[in-house]
Formats: sequence, structure tokens, C-alpha cells
Amino acid sequence: MLLLTALLAIALAACGGGAKSGGGGGNGGEGSPQASGNASGGSSDGSSGGGTKDPEPVTLRVAWWGSQPRHDYTLQVIEMYQQKYPHVKIEPEYANFDDYWKKLAPQAAANDLPDIIQMDISYISQYGGNGQLEDLTPYLGSIINIDHISENAISGGKIGDKLYGFNIGVNTIQFQYDPELLKRLGVDTLDENWTWDDYYELAGKASEAGLYFDSGFRPEVFFGYYLRTKGQHLYSPDGTSLGYDDDQLFIDFFAPLAKLVADGDAPTPDVKAQVKGLEDDLLVKGQQVGIWQWTNQFVALQQVANRPLEMHHMPGPNREQGLYLKPSMYFSISKNSKHKEEAARFIDFWVNDIEANKLIKGDRGVPVNSQVIEAVKPTLDPALVKVFDYVAWAQENSSPMDPPDPPGAAEVIALFKEVTEAMDFGKLSPEDAAKRFREEANAILAKNK
Repeated sequence: MLLLTALLAIALAACGGGAKSGGGGGNGGEGSPQASGNASGGSSDGSSGGGTKDPEPVTLRVAWWGSQPRHDYTLQVIEMYQQKYPHVKIEPEYANFDDYWKKLAPQAAANDLPDIIQMDISYISQYGGNGQLEDLTPYLGSIINIDHISENAISGGKIGDKLYGFNIGVNTIQFQYDPELLKRLGVDTLDENWTWDDYYELAGKASEAGLYFDSGFRPEVFFGYYLRTKGQHLYSPDGTSLGYDDDQLFIDFFAPLAKLVADGDAPTPDVKAQVKGLEDDLLVKGQQVGIWQWTNQFVALQQVANRPLEMHHMPGPNREQGLYLKPSMYFSISKNSKHKEEAARFIDFWVNDIEANKLIKGDRGVPVNSQVIEAVKPTLDPALVKVFDYVAWAQENSSPMDPPDPPGAAEVIALFKEVTEAMDFGKLSPEDAAKRFREEANAILAKNK
């Protein structure tokens, strides 16, 4: 596994590439690589660009997770692609994050995965290691134009020497909040250098004001951040065990969170179970101050909330040591796809076409193509500019990310959910949860030996 570092800075520095076009179909004129259909100038059926043979009709299944705004613009991009390549019909398959993976698992077992799969860093090792994803290396330069995409951005999808996912954007974690609701706590602004203790205090103030401060954390993401601030990691370098030895770290992070729930200062699992999508989010409904999530989710949240929101740094100390940039997600091609070249051409369109990216607007992370960044940023509304600028700030105030999650990470994430919910319901003490998590997580990861 190759470590992904310095994604955004190198992407921005990649502008000196030698492509004749602007790196995407939306900027390619006659004679440019994109004008003929792909980066090498070949037609989609493998014949020369000057041939008269019409390409055979192709149907591609494309799957992704997300909220309704993401579904809406993705369908628009798909329509744009079908207009450009009329021989291609795309069948979309989409769901929220949890339901997406529940649907994908039986498809994988039946060898019936969609042609193009939106892939997460927590699952790429599992699906790639099981031989269910195509190695994209042969398509680089021939179908997927990488003239303005850095090697570090590309290598973020590698497991060993195989490229199982193409990075389609970078992001980082933060706190996103409603400044007007914050004022109801008697707080005008959040401290630039706030700590976890400050957060617990704010949660209590929110409860007194009849609000929640937040709705909790995805444990694998934010406990992972917390461990990094302590110089530790969630997984060992070889992926065969947990990466930290002292269970007191688990207790120190999760015990205060469970206490917030017990004290009524944070929502119970029953309350959170009612949130099926952004439209149901407690922040959107004006019932909580903010939410902990990825930068690429900010715009959709503000769009659905329909009011101004702000973003803030993660708590410290040692924030710079804990913070990192990561691929927000990948596009992978299933091994069972019968149209791998056409699937690769869609990925090329997604990452390189400027007009398409004016619709995508960084929702799946700040683009990896440097020319797309330059062309799209002037067209963005203020919320999107905030996202692009925050990721640029994080580039200078973060540390290299950990390797992609090892095989078995999905089971570890499910285990996280079980033990944290048990703590929140008061059925499991933090000490017993730490012990159970270590025993069961290590048993899962030991299968990688």
C-alpha cells in the first residue's frame, strides 16, 4: 500500500502537463484528445478515430452513495455523458451510505457488481483483495487522461502495485455548524484552538438552550483522528491487528461521549436512527448546532438546510498531527464488467471534463485535476469556495494520511457501531467496550496474516 500525501499541493502544481486540451472534454477543441472520445484519440469500439463504423450500443451500471443533491447532479452528469456518447446508456444505482454497502455485498457474492462502483477507502482493500475490482493501471494515459493529475493523487487508490480505484477528489474532516444556533448558547464564535474539554462544555450549554450541540461521531473516522493526535493509529502497518496497544485511549475518547448521551446532552441511538438522510438531520431541522463530517459534505448540508452555515477546525491539542487529507472516494471498475474500456472512459470524463465538474462542484472532494480546479473555482458560490480554501489550508496544517484501511475494515466498522451503541444505551461500560472491541477487532484483522 502506498501512502497518499500532499494531494492538493501537487495537484495544483501539475498544471505544467503537456496536454493539448484543458484536461477534459469540456475544454477540448477540434484535434484535442477529448474531441475524438478519449485521451489517446481512439474511438470507443477500438477502431481508429477516422473509421466509419458506429460503436456498438453499451449499457453501463453506475453505483454510488450520497444524499439527494448528489443524486440530482450525478444524474445530470450522466445525461451530459450520454449526449456526448449516444451509444452508451447508463443505469444508475444509488442509496445512502449504509444501505449502499448492504446492497453491494450480495451483488459481489453473485459476481454481479455494477460496472462502475463508487468506492470508499474502508472497503477498497476488501473488494480489491477479493479479486472483484479491475486494475486500472493499463487505462492510464490510454483512456484516462492523467496529464494534469499528480502521481500522489493517483497512487491513493493503489493496493500494492494494483490501482483498484481512481481518486475522484480529496477532503478532510471538520465541524460544520449554524452560527445563529451557536449564539443561542451564549457563544458568538468558536475558539480557534478549542479542545475536547471545550466541546464537552458546549454540549452542556446546548442542552440548557434546548438544543443538541451535535449528533456524535463516526467512530472509525474520529477515533482514528484522536489516535493520530496521540501518535497512534487505528490499524497496524500490516493490517493484521489494531495499531494502538493502550485501551485507555479508547476509554478516554468514548467514555465522555457516552456520558453526554446519558446526561441528555447528546441524542440517543434511537433518535439518531430516525435520520435516514440529510433532510432528516437534526441540524437541518434546527435542533442541533452542528455536525462532524467531511469537507465535501458541506455544500449539500447547507443546500438542504437552506441557511448560512460555517466550518471550524477539529479540536486539539495536536490537531496538525491528527488532521490529514484523504481521497474522498474513488471510482472503481468491477472485474465482472463486460465493458471495462467504456467504464474507464466514463471515469476519464468525470475527472477531466470541465463542464461536468461545474455540475459536480467538488461535492465528492476537491478535484484531482489541476486545470479543472483552476477552471471551476471562479464559478463557485461562496460555500464552495470555503470548501476549496479549507482543503488548501488543511494541506499546510496536516500530516500524511494512514494507508488505506485493510481487508476486514468493514467488519471492524460494524463492530464499532455495535459497541458504541451499547455504550450509549448504557448496556456496556467504556472499559468493557474497549476490551470487547480489541478482542473482536484483532480476531477480524488476524485473518490478514
